[in-house]
Amino acid sequence: MTEPGDNWSAWDRQHCWHPFTQHAEWASGGEELILVKGEGPWLFDADGKRYFDGNSSIWTNIHGHRHPRIDAALRAQLDEVAHTSFLGFGNPRAAELAKRLTDFFPSGSLERVFFSDDGSTAVEVAVKMAIQFRQQSGEPERTGFIAFENAYHGDTMGAASLGGVSVFFDRFRSFGFPATRVASLADLHSLPAEEVGRAAAIVLEPLIQGVNEMRPWPAGQLAEIRSWCDEQGVHLILDEVMTGFGRTGTMFACQQEEVIPDFLCLAKGLTGGYLPLAATLTTGPVFDAFLGGRDRTLHYGHSYTANQLGCAAALASLRVFKEDRVLEKLPPRVEALTQGLKAIAHPCVHEVRQCGLIAGLELRLESGERFSGEQRMGERVCVAARAHGLLTRPIKDTIVMMPPLCSTEEEIAEACAALGRAVKEVG
Repeated sequence: MTEPGDNWSAWDRQHCWHPFTQHAEWASGGEELILVKGEGPWLFDADGKRYFDGNSSIWTNIHGHRHPRIDAALRAQLDEVAHTSFLGFGNPRAAELAKRLTDFFPSGSLERVFFSDDGSTAVEVAVKMAIQFRQQSGEPERTGFIAFENAYHGDTMGAASLGGVSVFFDRFRSFGFPATRVASLADLHSLPAEEVGRAAAIVLEPLIQGVNEMRPWPAGQLAEIRSWCDEQGVHLILDEVMTGFGRTGTMFACQQEEVIPDFLCLAKGLTGGYLPLAATLTTGPVFDAFLGGRDRTLHYGHSYTANQLGCAAALASLRVFKEDRVLEKLPPRVEALTQGLKAIAHPCVHEVRQCGLIAGLELRLESGERFSGEQRMGERVCVAARAHGLLTRPIKDTIVMMPPLCSTEEEIAEACAALGRAVKEVG
């Protein structure tokens, strides 16, 4: 362990490259926040100050930090082995996890699980499977994808090409998969038949878009898209990297409209927020299309595929869901978030958007116009919230509130009050 006297902040500024960070500003900024400890929904910095983890450590943490049963599962696994190759070998943790994940869906639907590292690679796996499936099923002309405007599906090149947020993807657009973008169900129905005929799959985030400033979809849209896919012979890829594992109130968002996709992409909360691990679930017919000679093999994989520590953490997280009846306890916590955000009365609060324990509070000028980019209102509010014991991060000027599922109603109310004080200070 690093000694307390070591200059963590200086080393960070000299040697680390942070994601989504402009380092010309970072290097000349004020005091850096160094996080060193966690307990439940709380994080602690190097000076011992406590903060509520308001966005679940970038949407990953489910049951809180240092959960005793997940910690114990990892220690037990370390007594056996930390990692073994999954290329031609199996391991008990991966086999059990695949079984537990497929058990959430009706028999004969999502039957196979491909493990990878993170949300972006979970999507990458799905799109590569979708294309190769068509090549090996007599439809090689189906090479395109349909994706939604303002969507986000990760940063690897293939997943990025399906995204719709220009600041992240425009400079890389020509290097990825061909994608047709739609903004609504009406747009989808209006696509020319020849364009639909070239589509291998449609990809979307069910119930709510995350990076699009937390914007929920209309009720019933997901089920309608499933019906459209069935009519058109287009595969449905659901990106539940953010929405999976209880965030929307059910284990998976697609369950709220009784939709079963052809590919289901999971990550972030899969291990309870402990370790990088992702899973892409798919159907028996998709898997069967890859059987036969070696030229039909899916030549794709990662060194840490089905890492045993990650699988052990995921299995422990699923046990916590069951043993603690986590989903049954969510409604009052969801209501606490609703009421807590509703109580933030300020002229700059334009709208609150929420789906389960996923919420965004959008700030605008009193006129309803957006703040200019130079004003960086969302960033300033999040920095101000630190003084009130709240950590979160904005998407433009929408403040994300996504507490760990273990948070009590009182803790959620306290976090919302802290956000309200920060908005008042900055606004």
